Amino acid sequence: MFAIFQKYLTDKIELSNDEMQLIESVCKVKKLRKKQFLFQEGDIWHYNAFICRGLVKTFSIAENGTEHIINFAPENYWTGDRESLTNGTPSRLNIDAIEPTELLLIDKTDFEKLCSQIPQLNQMVNQIIQKSFIVSQNRILANISFTAEEKYQNFLEKYPHIVNRIPQHMIASYIGITPETLTRLRRNMVKK
Repeated sequence: MFAIFQKYLTDKIELSNDEMQLIESVCKVKKLRKKQFLFQEGDIWHYNAFICRGLVKTFSIAENGTEHIINFAPENYWTGDRESLTNGTPSRLNIDAIEPTELLLIDKTDFEKLCSQIPQLNQMVNQIIQKSFIVSQNRILANISFTAEEKYQNFLEKYPHIVNRIPQHMIASYIGITPETLTRLRRNMVKK
């Protein structure tokens, strides 16, 4: 499984064999069954997690039991709870597998050491964090200014590689509409 991560890294940055071996030495393999949790609300998150195969969702559950999906992470994406990882506080989020998933975990301390010892890895991580921030800003803007149809169209355009792997009720949760509204939108789109 490390070969998948190695390819991801070498597509982005140049690493020596020693640097790659150092990275591999701190990676832990984790496999999740469909619907199995990676972690749950109340846990403290200690890892940087890279998805090698599969698909997970990050979500919270409201007091009324409604699931609010914050993020999907397929292959070659990172996942976790940045707030819990950074602050060492209990998470307000859950992550579980939408389909069988294999991922690599790198402990926070080990990851920080890697970033200090391998400057190009640190630069890559900073670029990923910046890109993630921009994606979050755009998502917030879309959620407060787009119509339901525009939100769904935006999702289809941004995530064509995973749209058919995600149940419709989860897509509805992610874009902030009801499953019934999404069904109606999809029906209207077919008619057009």
